[in-house]
Amino acid sequence: MHTHVLFEHPLNEKMRTWLRIEFLIQQLSVNLPIATHADALHFFRNVGDLLDVFERGEVRTELLKELERQQRKLQAWIEVPGVDQSRIEALRQQLKTTGTVLISAPRIGQFLREDRLIALVRQRLSIPGGCCSFDLPTLHMWLHLPQAQRDAQVDAWLASLNPLNQALTLILDLIRNSAPFRKQTSLNGFYQDNGEDADLLRLNLPFESLLYPQISGHKSRFAIRFMPLDSEHGVVPERLDFELACC
Repeated sequence: MHTHVLFEHPLNEKMRTWLRIEFLIQQLSVNLPIATHADALHFFRNVGDLLDVFERGEVRTELLKELERQQRKLQAWIEVPGVDQSRIEALRQQLKTTGTVLISAPRIGQFLREDRLIALVRQRLSIPGGCCSFDLPTLHMWLHLPQAQRDAQVDAWLASLNPLNQALTLILDLIRNSAPFRKQTSLNGFYQDNGEDADLLRLNLPFESLLYPQISGHKSRFAIRFMPLDSEHGVVPERLDFELACC
């Protein structure tokens, strides 16, 4: 059985931010429930990174713009003969509802930013080993609370991200499904093409090749160079078949 590895590469700044947010939110639920110091540090580090990303740009504005853009795209599909109109109408309604929830939600990340424990841990994370029990007695004490009490607090923190998470999940799902994978061939480890205003490149590579893509470019043009995982002894084949979707 052939194993494939999926690589995704953003072609603009908003997509780069969205993929980072998606990655960090996924990481938040990896080590739940929080029962140990290691679980707690994994969680708080990702919360801190997430708040840093929120502070860098207009995340809500960009998501609302994209929800509207996707609605306009679906509107154009309504006119196409033979299309499943009820499916399109349901999707449009979903985009509309998600947008309404996002507009009326508090400022993204505000609930997390105002939490005293998150703020305390966040301050210490940049110091090597700065989260020891003598540095952070509050966290040490928190880890001795009943598990149910900690779980309830974590649930409340995660619930505050729901409006953002629902909008982002829906948008990324639509973008990822907007283009099919097509078979392409690179010559001597190199491939280039026009992006045609794409937001995201998705590559399926055979794992056996032990190659990874280095991608440069933007929405109108991109280039892919395939690099061996073993930089000393790895071999790049003259011709490499892979699958590519420009979404």
